[in-house]
Amino acid sequence: MEKYSVLLVDDEEDVIQIIMKKMDWESMGFQVAGYAHNGVEALEMAEELQPDVVMTDIKMPYMDGLTLSRKLKELYRTVKIIIFSGFDEFEYAKEAIQIEVEEYILKPIDAGNLKEVFGRIREKIDREMDEKRNVDKLREYYMESIPILQENFYTSLIDGRIPEDEIDRYVDDYQISLTGPYYVVSILHISTTNIPPNMNTFLLGVSVKKLAEEHMEDEWKSRILMYLGDIVVITQLESQEQITEFTDFMDQLCRLAKHVCEATVTAGIGYVSNNLPDIRLSWQGARSAVSYRVIYGNARAINIAEIDPMENADERWEEQEIQKILKKIRMGSREELEEEIDHCIHKFMEDGTTMQKYQIFIMGLITEIFRFCTNNQLDIEEFYGEKSAVFEKCMQMESPEELERWLLEIGEKLQETVQQERQATTKSFASKAVEYVQEHYSDRNITIESVCKELGVSAAYFSTIFKKETGKTFISFLTDYRMEKAVELLMTTNDKTYIIAEKVGYADPNYFSYAFKKQYSMSPSKYRSANSNG
Repeated sequence: MEKYSVLLVDDEEDVIQIIMKKMDWESMGFQVAGYAHNGVEALEMAEELQPDVVMTDIKMPYMDGLTLSRKLKELYRTVKIIIFSGFDEFEYAKEAIQIEVEEYILKPIDAGNLKEVFGRIREKIDREMDEKRNVDKLREYYMESIPILQENFYTSLIDGRIPEDEIDRYVDDYQISLTGPYYVVSILHISTTNIPPNMNTFLLGVSVKKLAEEHMEDEWKSRILMYLGDIVVITQLESQEQITEFTDFMDQLCRLAKHVCEATVTAGIGYVSNNLPDIRLSWQGARSAVSYRVIYGNARAINIAEIDPMENADERWEEQEIQKILKKIRMGSREELEEEIDHCIHKFMEDGTTMQKYQIFIMGLITEIFRFCTNNQLDIEEFYGEKSAVFEKCMQMESPEELERWLLEIGEKLQETVQQERQATTKSFASKAVEYVQEHYSDRNITIESVCKELGVSAAYFSTIFKKETGKTFISFLTDYRMEKAVELLMTTNDKTYIIAEKVGYADPNYFSYAFKKQYSMSPSKYRSANSNG
């Protein structure tokens, strides 16, 4: 039997322990994933644990149960909430109904009653999961939901196969609404190495597609289709700046797909365009973004404009093999680069060539390498010297093997330089965030969102890079830094605790004392006494 996770929230440790011990969770099909002592702590834990059910008291310090429930429902639409309270008041119950809380239980809690409550909730979750995972229903939904003409139009549009002067006619004929004013193409790529039991790749894709439609068609004015083994999403934006919010939403959707569909999904997000003909460039950017999962990991959103803002999305040379080599330079290992170069040279030579074709091939190769250097802000002459001299050198080579050795030597040098530049960029990025914390830690309103706004990136990208470079989440780093400053003030001033709390960014001195004790296992006043020289 599949087990669903439960997060318990109560400021009284005894109450939590009683609930945990009273119930035979395993027999009911649940497991306690964790417990928190207030709403603030529970909200942080929910982001990490993604619980199916949250059982919370109403009266708690720092954030009460109703506020917690409201925030949880905003962030996680499918979470089931049980409120238990010692207050039999109509207003509480009325607000709980408005928040769509599953159950409102009065203390003291009866084990038999609680077992019945969790039984009903399990049946409800089972029904919801069955509906989303039922193979027959998914197949029927898929066969009935594809408007053939519209999907043909979308695929032709992103491939650039529709003449620009005919796009409006197709839009009118097929009753398509794409008013923009801005557009972005995204790809939802499903990992084929983590397929759930009794589910094939095709039907898993249908499940994720349906999930995306439920959350994106209305809210984001998105058009969703399956193409080349992936799910393609064409989204309309109100402004270019909205792409940051959209990237964070796609990151949440990846986590939701893992939870609901048991699918490992990477969302690749392309460049923002302001006209329909240029959607093909956004599509190319989305494909590049998905390929970066080898570096940044899967099950997350990757925005190509954040990863590689200098990349030229318009592929001017049609030789795809050269683009594969450049991709290996950006992201591959030395062995992968060597294999790709060997494949490219041999494929070109085996297809039969003339001197004219060879000249065109070399010219295109050198042009693309020079463009790659320019786009990545590398000193071209440091690697090659004059372009004409490089072309002349390639034309005088004695054999394809010599060309292959030269290209590998250049590729390895570029590969090493790009990796060094990327590491320097991410370290600089993390350093700016650290500096921001050091300058603004006393601001009680500092959040991930405010830092991301300052840096001009999405929260999804920021969180990944910051943790990779510092080894901590942003919230953990901010808390640790504030605590360090609090200790410094405790040891060097005679300020009262509430003054120190305000100086290090805490509006509530009680919560500051709670966080301090959690960090150092003693209150601020005891810490000062224990560590003072006197």
